[in-house]
Amino acid sequence: MPTADRSEGEPSRGRRADALRNQQTVLTAAAEEFVISGVDAPIRRIAARAGVGMATIYRHFPTRADLVTAVYRHQIEACAEAGPNLLADTDSPFDALRRWIDLFVDFLVTKHGLADALQSDSDRFAALHTHFLDRLLPVCAHLLDAAVEAGEVRPGVQPYELMRGIGNLCVGRDSDPRYDPRRLIDLLLQGLRQPQSPGVDDVR
Repeated sequence: MPTADRSEGEPSRGRRADALRNQQTVLTAAAEEFVISGVDAPIRRIAARAGVGMATIYRHFPTRADLVTAVYRHQIEACAEAGPNLLADTDSPFDALRRWIDLFVDFLVTKHGLADALQSDSDRFAALHTHFLDRLLPVCAHLLDAAVEAGEVRPGVQPYELMRGIGNLCVGRDSDPRYDPRRLIDLLLQGLRQPQSPGVDDVR
């Protein structure tokens, strides 16, 4: 009897693993299509990119709102998880902060329709906005604190102000290809740097 139970459980675990892989494949494909066509990208194109049938997408995500929410939650998590990894793998906390902000900007400027989704009256998207702040604000704060402690960033910068400022600088990127928010964001980051005391050679 125990053997029979194990044999029945293994296919079930295999099906769950296959379903999870399909779900991740769909999320990746949807994110790529959102970059090209926004959150209104045709489901058939997402299915074709993922190599699955449309029925598979609707089985995992019955509505477009389900799919949009899942994509952004998945990518918010990736952005959140990147912060500690960058801090551990980068010699300078300021460089870790700058590289994380690059990822944050990628998230903002390539996610067509995210702003509209976050401003929607839908309770689902209101929860997504809360999740966005809950996950990313502590990461930004941790990176800022590390840079301040290392003497690389002046104290007093609030993580919400920084993220909100970066978000505002990213507005308009979709409608004007001549505008590159990264240039202004780089100036913003340079403004955060802690002024270095002049050395002996500089005084001379």
